[in-house]
Order: sequence, then C-alpha cells, then structure tokens
Amino acid sequence: MSSGETTLELIRIFVLLVGAAALVTLLARRIHLPYTVALVAFGLVAGAFAAPLSISITPELVLVVLLPALVFEASYQTDFAKLRPVLGGVFTLAGPGVFVSAAIVALALKYGAGMPGGEAFVVGAMLSATDPAAVIATFKRLKSPRRLSTLVEAESVFNDGTGIVIFAIAVAFVSRPVGPVEIGFTFVSVAVISTVMGAVAGYVASRILPSVGDHLIEISLSVVLAYGTYLVADALHQSGIIATAVAGIVLGNYGTSHGLTARTSEALETVWEFVAFLATAFVFLVVGFAIPVRALANVAIPIGWAILAALVGRAVIAYLLLGLWRLAHLRMQKRQRSWAAGRRPKAAFDRARRALDRWPGTPNIQTADTGAEPIVHRASAPSDDGPWPFEWLHVVFWSGLRGAVSTALALSLPVDFPNRANLQAITFGVVLFTLVFQATTADVVVSRWGRKPKRHREAADAMSPTP
Repeated sequence: MSSGETTLELIRIFVLLVGAAALVTLLARRIHLPYTVALVAFGLVAGAFAAPLSISITPELVLVVLLPALVFEASYQTDFAKLRPVLGGVFTLAGPGVFVSAAIVALALKYGAGMPGGEAFVVGAMLSATDPAAVIATFKRLKSPRRLSTLVEAESVFNDGTGIVIFAIAVAFVSRPVGPVEIGFTFVSVAVISTVMGAVAGYVASRILPSVGDHLIEISLSVVLAYGTYLVADALHQSGIIATAVAGIVLGNYGTSHGLTARTSEALETVWEFVAFLATAFVFLVVGFAIPVRALANVAIPIGWAILAALVGRAVIAYLLLGLWRLAHLRMQKRQRSWAAGRRPKAAFDRARRALDRWPGTPNIQTADTGAEPIVHRASAPSDDGPWPFEWLHVVFWSGLRGAVSTALALSLPVDFPNRANLQAITFGVVLFTLVFQATTADVVVSRWGRKPKRHREAADAMSPTP
C-alpha cells in the first residue's frame, strides 16, 4: 500500500470512529447507559472486525495523543476555589493512595495467585490509576455537591500522573530491584519537578496569551501548552501528565484573572470541551479494541484475585486514608469556628486567609471604562463548607474505576517483559469488570449517597417557592 493510500485509509478510519462515537453516545444517553460503557462494548464487538481496517492500538495513541487532551481540559476547568477545600483529600488519594492500591493488588497476586513479586507489583502499578469518567458524568446529571465531584475528578487528574510514575518504577524494579527509600525518593522528586515545570509553563502562557489579541492564535498556543508541556517533561524523564495538569490549572485560574478576555475564555472552554469529548470517546473505543476477550479465560483466577484486591485496596483508601483526612478536616473546621468566635491567633491567620482568598474562583466579568473587551476574573466561589457526610466515602469507594491509563500502561510493557501477555490480560480483565459492573451501577450509588448534607437540602427547600 502506498503512502497516499495509507493516509486515505487513516482518514477513513478517523471519520468512521468519530461517527461511531457520536451515534453510540447518543444511543447510550437515550437508554440511560454510561456512554463510556457503551463505547467499550462497541469497541469489543468491532475489535473482531478491526483487522481489515488495519487498526493498530499503541500506548502512544493513548498516552501521548488522547490523555494530555483529557487532563488539560479537566485541569483548565478546575476552579482552585472549589479545589482548595478538598486539596488534602486529593493529595491523599493521588499520593499514598496509589501506593496502597498497587501494594494490595501485588500482595494478592503474589500470595493468592502465586505470581512472582516483581510481576505482581507491575500489575498493581498498572491498576493504581483510576478513571471515573462514568461517575463524573453521573455527578453532572444528578447535580451532586461540587466538593464531592471536584474531589473525584481532581483525584483522577493527578493519580494518572502518579500511577504512571509508579508503573515506571515497577518495570525498572523487575530488572533491577530497588529499596523503598529509592522508590520514595524517585516518586517525590518526579512529582515535585513535574509540578514546577507545569507551573512555570502555565505562568508563562498566562502572561503571553493576553498580549496576542487574537483568540484563534491563543487557542493554538493553548494546544502547544497542553502537548508541549507533556512532551518536554516526558523527554526529561519526568511525568508529562502531572506537568500538563498543573499547567492547565495555572492557566485556568491565574490566566483567566490576569488578562484573558471573555471571548478568549469562552473560545478556550468550547474548543477544549469538544476536544475532550472526542478524546474520551476515542479512549474508550481504544479500550474496547485493545482488550482480547478470548485471552481473559486463560488467567481467570489471577483476574479474580486482582478484582478482589482492587476493591479491597479502594476500600482502604476511601474509608481509612480519606476517612482519617475527613476527621482531620472536620477538626480543622471546628478550630476555625472557634477562632472566628474570637479565640484565634488573628494576625497570622488573617494573613494566610487573605493569601488563599486571592486565588481565583468563579467567573466575574468586569469591564473597564476604556471600551476594551471585558476581561474574565474568577472571584472566590460561594462557601460550601460544612461537615463532610460519611456517606460520600461510599461514592469515592465506588468511583475507583480503571480504564484508559491502565490499558495504555499494559500495552506499553516491553515486548520481552516476562509473562507480558498474561499481565496484560489480568489488567484488561479488571478494567472490563470495573467498566461493566461499577460504571453501570454508578447512578444507584451516587443518587443514594452522593447528595448534599441534610442542612443544605433543608436550606434549599426553604428557599424554593411553595406551590
């Protein structure tokens, strides 16, 4: 096949997949099925006929082409004023949480399924990153509390990066065993350096974009920021996902409050929302294409152990780690209320509070008298403080789905890696279970436990007009 025919074939495949994604998503919404599950199911069925289309699923397609778009759009839309109250919980889930999840899966596979420790740790690392796209869609439809939805979505953004870092360490561990001190140092250093790189890139972009004066060029530069940050960090052996996520947060908060016009901000949100939809659709189609269903039967027992361990690990993360953070958060709120009543170290507290309040929040458009186009500012969001209901931990537990990142990491295993096919099949089996079982029951869990605290519901009922 000539290069021209190959290009034409790729264009045909692209158009076919876009059309299929749109139709499947529309059908899924009509029958109230998570569209991510419908796309995976379509990919599984279509995968049997993919050979004539010459579709080759590579990890680069997910990790380099699709994932940065998803991470950048989610982080750009993240309002720091809404993220701030749950920031400790996000770091708990995306930091120690991924280690706990990987370790529990590794122990289950080693002692339950008899796998070598190094290979079991690799599988645990591949399954440490969550992908709660179906749960997040349910949050939006049921209008769940913003703190809960922000926590789950922000965890997904950041633990994609930390999960990939742990995976790289796990793969290196098989060929060269390292100690826990070296693992911890590598993890922390990569996370810190990647965060700094993303913050610098986002700051530079936030200063450059307002001076361009053309929203089309500004959108183009945002694409360069999203993918360029990823590529540079990856080339320096850092976490491209963490760098891209931080760059998006900085641009979406600092940039929108320091010069981005209303037209540019609206255009960025619209374009990146469309890009994220396409990327999401393609990711889950790719997951369906990549999973060889027939190969799962050969490793059914290890898959069962991995599913059980993944659920146990998620329970430990949600109820123990996040539960401890919840208790600490409630104690801090109680102390702040005591300080507010006149028993606080006033000067230091006020300085810290003013510094945090300067972070941008919800859009607030102000127009200067010069007649220039309005500039977008994000003021602090309305307070959503108050006791964190214990029931929300059930939603966090059930939102620990696995998806695109786990699939991409399994595909990226070196060709000569020991028992590569079996490790991939175990990972694919867990991904398929979480998408088919957990995603389809997300509506029940969120509608029952993912609601506002009782005092907020009573206040809303009191404000609503009486029929």
